[in-house]
Amino acid sequence: MNSRERILAALEGRAADHVPLTTWCFGFPAPPGLEWAVAGRPRPYWYTLRLEHLHTLPHPWTLDDDFRRVLAWRSLGVDDWLDVSVPWSRDAEVVCRDSEEPAGVMDPRYPVMIRDYETPSGALRHAVCRTGEPPGPGWVIQPDHVPLIEDYNIPRGVKHLVAGPEDVPKLKHLYRPPDAAARAWFETRMAKVKAFADREGAPVQAWAGFGMDAVVWFAGTQGAILLALDAPGAFGELMDVITETDVARVELAAATPGVDLICERGWYSSTDFWSPALFDRFVAPHVRTLARAAHARGKKFGYVMTTGVETLGTRLAEAGVDVLYFVDPVQDRCDLARVRETLGGRMTLVGGVNALSLATPDRVRIESEVRAALDTLGPTRRFILHPVDAIFPDTPWAGVELLIAAWRKHAGA
Repeated sequence: MNSRERILAALEGRAADHVPLTTWCFGFPAPPGLEWAVAGRPRPYWYTLRLEHLHTLPHPWTLDDDFRRVLAWRSLGVDDWLDVSVPWSRDAEVVCRDSEEPAGVMDPRYPVMIRDYETPSGALRHAVCRTGEPPGPGWVIQPDHVPLIEDYNIPRGVKHLVAGPEDVPKLKHLYRPPDAAARAWFETRMAKVKAFADREGAPVQAWAGFGMDAVVWFAGTQGAILLALDAPGAFGELMDVITETDVARVELAAATPGVDLICERGWYSSTDFWSPALFDRFVAPHVRTLARAAHARGKKFGYVMTTGVETLGTRLAEAGVDVLYFVDPVQDRCDLARVRETLGGRMTLVGGVNALSLATPDRVRIESEVRAALDTLGPTRRFILHPVDAIFPDTPWAGVELLIAAWRKHAGA
């Protein structure tokens, strides 16, 4: 079987030659012997275009680099997804202006970058501290402006876009369904991705939903939670704005040839942020709407949640999620046997080990975790082994080598 055939078997619960092993690269150091350079510029760290439109990388990463990463993993027997990030748009009438205030004006320690928007519904301001600390080799870096969406904005925010209910109607002009130019970009990108995927037998997943991640990007962590508690009507309107664009992105991905799985981000949707009651009120209906849009075109729908899986996993299954990223016995302390009983026949589960376990290359520990995951979840036929949630610049190659060796031994790969 090739990677696509093996992955699709796991998504559908069919027998495969072995349980797949996948990874996500978030600045992973290029393994020895698998390095490459482009026009004389080395690619010392591996990424994925899942990060496109979301992060600023320390060195270029192109679609051709994604293709080379897939082939490099395949040379080791490891399966790898091609990721495509579905774009969104903003109203043509919106005007934005960038400026910066020195330290001591808006923040006592740092200069503050500002992006002011003039929208048809009024003005919005997004202000973020420029902290300037070096993140370390391979890690994503803070951009030199305030993009609409960026994890750096959340903890450094001086003024988030949505500071109160009055800002919600204005946001609809900044996060809009893909316009003609965005749709053309995506179709061109997917034509290239599909050609490679068909030739090399690689699976493709499209990232098309932001959901509660967008809420936190727009309002900040504390602001989002307080808005949900103090102004639930306005919070519901914010979710409607996000859902409208997310559904349009899902529908675009689902209608485009070559996409195997459509995914929604949910890093900020877990019990670390939301009670089950708030999840039921605001998150579950949104997820259900996106899942239906994917299923209407015959596509599988995946969701990312790294904590709170035992509490919220059944809710995601009931909402129509087909693939759950992630099941984590380390940081989330998931009981794999209990997860198998509640979710194993309803969803394809991804995870089973954590990247933290690879940080100190201990063969006994890594092999024990891999074997437990494969023995417990492998028989469901709906399991993909994956170090949660990614391998990073500080993940040693020795740990990944031990992971691959243990997987080969116990999965029969």
